[in-house]
Amino acid sequence: MPGQLWRGTAWQVAGRAWSVICTLWILNLAGGELDGEAFGRLTFYLNLFLWLDTLVNLGTGEVAIQRTAADPDAVPGVLRSARRIRVIAGSFGVLVVAGLSFGFGEPGAAWIVLAALYPITHALELSTVVWRNKLAWGKPVAIRAVASGTSLLAVGLLASGGGSEAALYLLAVAVGSTLGNLLLHFAARPHLPRAPTDMEPARGVFSAAWPLGLSALCAQGYFYVDNVFIRTMLGDEALGPYNVAVRAMSSLLMLAQYTTLAALPWLTRCAREGRLEGALARLGPGLFAAAGLGCGLLWPWTEQLLELLVPGSGAGGESLRWLLLAAVAVHAGSLLLTAVVASRDNRAKLSIQLGGLVLNVALNFWAIPRFGIEGAAMTTLATEGFVTVGAAIALGRRGVIPFRGKLALLWLGGPLLFLFSAWISSMLPLQ
Repeated sequence: MPGQLWRGTAWQVAGRAWSVICTLWILNLAGGELDGEAFGRLTFYLNLFLWLDTLVNLGTGEVAIQRTAADPDAVPGVLRSARRIRVIAGSFGVLVVAGLSFGFGEPGAAWIVLAALYPITHALELSTVVWRNKLAWGKPVAIRAVASGTSLLAVGLLASGGGSEAALYLLAVAVGSTLGNLLLHFAARPHLPRAPTDMEPARGVFSAAWPLGLSALCAQGYFYVDNVFIRTMLGDEALGPYNVAVRAMSSLLMLAQYTTLAALPWLTRCAREGRLEGALARLGPGLFAAAGLGCGLLWPWTEQLLELLVPGSGAGGESLRWLLLAAVAVHAGSLLLTAVVASRDNRAKLSIQLGGLVLNVALNFWAIPRFGIEGAAMTTLATEGFVTVGAAIALGRRGVIPFRGKLALLWLGGPLLFLFSAWISSMLPLQ
């Protein structure tokens, strides 16, 4: 395993930690100025924009790695194709947001549509493929940190002026994200291979990318579609505590998210060389055990944690407990799904995550009316478990058995450390 993988992961975790701090600070500032319903709408919009980010990506980031990790000369042609896809997808996203915002009479619809333009700038972000292939994450993380700080500054200025419209806070966040994409492109551009004047866009990028793009949209769907159910069945005010719990849970996913992101080029090379099973054995059990340890420590103190983050959000404490279990499952499932991508089985990934979305929607219809926001969290846990099992089966069909023989015992570290750390943490004299 290359040392650059862990350095890249460490950089990204540090950057993500700063991003989480900024996001929670933004929610805290906005929560102090907006009433309960407006704050709930803001969290809904922020989650919608995460879906837009995924729509614009449409799998092009992963395909760019697949095509260029072992062939740097392919970078210019692949980027030209991938950028066109992102611009078209981003423009479609703006039209969708405009239709929904004006069609449903959302307060501040014009500001929402203006903010929705920022995902189009993700076309420029593709330039970072030259750093990703080298597992060199220092500059991208530093630039993203500046972008997060800019969003926080914009929200702080708005809050200090007594801003009371949720859509304006959304626009303030989008300002920082747009700046980040622009800075990433201009910083990476000198490192890109020079494109020939008669260069044609790479062929087959869209056909390879769309299954990954749809699978990512399904993943965003089953992670955030519960917002639609909660808003419809329980009202805007219930969204606030639940989404603060989801944000707290998502901040615990940074290790899984960035380890797998950094590892994709390496896993891709391992898959080509027939070493994918060994790579998973070296990376997976430790990642799973770390998740069990960290989530178990938080298990007894979810209400206190949420109140500390955003006063009045303690009602989401029971939901966060279910989400902590889901976070442990994600640390296994995300690595196995990344291995599926590394083996270029893009359609299997789509099938798994589409199945997860169907399961999530069906369970939300049943769980939310009966259990409220806790039901949404239970559904998330069931979905992540389904995805983990599905990824393991897909790999098994290719002869890659993540839990073969004695290695299966190493994976038990995740649940065992969760139980042990939750027991120890419950005895701490915290209030």
